[in-house]
Amino acid sequence: MPVQTTYPGVYIEEIPSGVHTITGVATSITAFIGRALFGPVNQPTVINSWRDYERNFGGLWYSSTMSYAVNDFFGNGGNQAVIVRLYNEDISVGPGIAQIVLPTAGGSPPGEPLTLVALDPGAWANKLYAEVDYNTQDPTAPVTSPPTATDPHLFNLRIYQKSTDGSPDQVQETYLRVSINPSDTLYLPRVLQQNSTLFSVSQDATGNWIVPGRPMLTSETDAKGGSDGIDLTFTQYEGDPLAKTGIYALEMASLFNLLCIPPPVRGTDTPITTYQKAMTFCANNGAVLIVDPPIAWAANPATAVSRALGGLSSLGLTGVYARNAVLYFPRVLEADPLWNNQLDTFVPCGIMAGIMARTDSTRGVWKSPAGIDASLNGISGLQYVMTDAENGQLNPVGINCFRTFPITGTVAWGARTMRGADQLADDYKYLAVRRTALFLEKSLYQGTQWVVFEPNDETLWAQIRLNIGAFMQNLFLQGAFQGSTPQQAYLVKCDAETTTQNDIDQGIVNIIVAFAPLKPAEFVIIQIQQLAGQVNA
Repeated sequence: MPVQTTYPGVYIEEIPSGVHTITGVATSITAFIGRALFGPVNQPTVINSWRDYERNFGGLWYSSTMSYAVNDFFGNGGNQAVIVRLYNEDISVGPGIAQIVLPTAGGSPPGEPLTLVALDPGAWANKLYAEVDYNTQDPTAPVTSPPTATDPHLFNLRIYQKSTDGSPDQVQETYLRVSINPSDTLYLPRVLQQNSTLFSVSQDATGNWIVPGRPMLTSETDAKGGSDGIDLTFTQYEGDPLAKTGIYALEMASLFNLLCIPPPVRGTDTPITTYQKAMTFCANNGAVLIVDPPIAWAANPATAVSRALGGLSSLGLTGVYARNAVLYFPRVLEADPLWNNQLDTFVPCGIMAGIMARTDSTRGVWKSPAGIDASLNGISGLQYVMTDAENGQLNPVGINCFRTFPITGTVAWGARTMRGADQLADDYKYLAVRRTALFLEKSLYQGTQWVVFEPNDETLWAQIRLNIGAFMQNLFLQGAFQGSTPQQAYLVKCDAETTTQNDIDQGIVNIIVAFAPLKPAEFVIIQIQQLAGQVNA
């Protein structure tokens, strides 16, 4: 704003630089969808380590293929994940949400209990119990004679977890001097709502808390009714876009780049319709779906390759949205720590998500997550071991393979999207090119929000060129693009040619950003010639 001069002298005016730094977004935040022992249902939860998963979702569980995939992810270099826990109610048991029913003295209506309801379904809560006492004298208050009467609304609530090894039961949560009076500061429903990770107070049909009276003195009032539910179906996976359940729960996540959907049961496949809807969802959200191969493809070694070639089209993952999907074959063999380290077959999606994260952090998203450095950690073998010739049949149709070589071990040996078939000649044939484009799209989308509502003229266009150009130049210096000069590597154009007067009248500014992508050296040809000895004349 210009300085208003009122007196003779020197005036200082600060002038904004017009530089709005664009920061690249994360590239390997991986979303996982499936069952877990406990944790919020249909709510995306960000975790940063396997320990985080254990604390929030219970760790490895035989019935949760997702838990093994998450473990594989962090074991192969993953650093941040978004977990969506799904739950399928066992109708014979009920909702599966445990309750602690505390009897009340003189409740309204008489005999109505105070019920604590577990925050999430699962048998985990059946190990808990509650105790209530009335020792609510304020220790900081002065001693009076006779002693001041205890407030009839107050009580202490402690929640314990039963020990399974003979040690004393552990206190999980303690709430002192809580009240059943809504006007009190420590009104029990509000206290639990803001502090408890275990229980809340039951509600009526209109959402009001049900607090009939102060609970009676109790000892070890057990939680009952918790259930782990039954196997998931495509209904839980696919969810409802309006209710934001299933895959659509990820709309509440701020960002995810990769999506893994392990099958509902070990030794089975993720429903094809689930993959189809998930691929469309990923395409609309700038993410990549990692598809696991059907287990039957490699069940018979004699027909493994032919079944993979014939079964690819049956997945229905075709069209331009297939640019946002990638398939790896075969499944892997791992030792299961829950079953005395016996070998079992597991899906590879978590492993590949971890390898992508590891490659991004060391080389950049423009480097294909394949090659001798893309090793599969934590596995004991492959469901099927293929030859060079068999690999040569699968690679041209867009099926990425795992290969085992001497010294290097088992590695990812393919870098194509599901639009990577040679016959399609798609612009996004290679996974690294597709992920680089998605990285640029999301980074520029977030980094140009400041443009909205700015005056649409040459001053704005120059600032846009400056800011985006600086971002692209930085990537060029990191080796993200082809070309030896910036002019060969990228283009940023925003001027009167891209934005006409008609666009200005409609409030539109058009920006053209182009880049020369790096493509992997998929086929290395070495020509060898024998030099004949020269005969002296």
